[in-house]
Amino acid sequence: MDYKISELVELTHVPKSTILYYIKEGLLPEAQKLKSNVHRYSEEHVELIKYIKYMQQEMGSSIEQIKGILQNKNQSMASSFSMLAPLMETLSGIPSTAKHYTKDEFIDYFDVEPDLLEQLLEDDILVPTNKDDFTDKEASIIRLIEDYIEIGLDYTLLKTYVDQAKVMADLECQLQKQLCKRRTDENFSTLWKIMFETLFNAKSYLFSRYTHKGLVEVLQEEIRGKKD
Repeated sequence: MDYKISELVELTHVPKSTILYYIKEGLLPEAQKLKSNVHRYSEEHVELIKYIKYMQQEMGSSIEQIKGILQNKNQSMASSFSMLAPLMETLSGIPSTAKHYTKDEFIDYFDVEPDLLEQLLEDDILVPTNKDDFTDKEASIIRLIEDYIEIGLDYTLLKTYVDQAKVMADLECQLQKQLCKRRTDENFSTLWKIMFETLFNAKSYLFSRYTHKGLVEVLQEEIRGKKD
């Protein structure tokens, strides 16, 4: 579908002057010139503008950094808004409707003990997406820790989860780099499918099934023990 510049502004909520600046800087392709004063823009312009906004607002990327990524698409999987945004939003586990709090607001609203909050941040058990950005996701983890403390149980297991999560994160980043090395225009969608399926299907399947297997063995031992 083709768009006038006014329609492109309305779709993306980006001013005309900014769109023209992006074109001048090489971030967007030139518009299709039908006549001397008639220009049309495509779906590619829409996605690229959304991508640029996302990289600036969510990743803190500069125009030069974004330009570098877009100029080296075959070496980067971070060059597609339609792929990158859903991946990062799903990984964050924070719905778009979630309410966000600064640290001080979070402490007051959820009646959190400041020392406990600082300890959990130091232990890397709380991992807010930004330094001063907390949601009810962090509150649910704190409530869990408080339950541990209430019954006098150390939360060592969660600390071990942190260590394993860091190992897994490193492996998954290595996977992303390997996929980038194999990227072509033809296999790009397949590479993203591999990334999504590995992170959100295979990992969940393997972890849940091995926990299930371990619990079955524990239960079987308990049953045998009662019979004995």
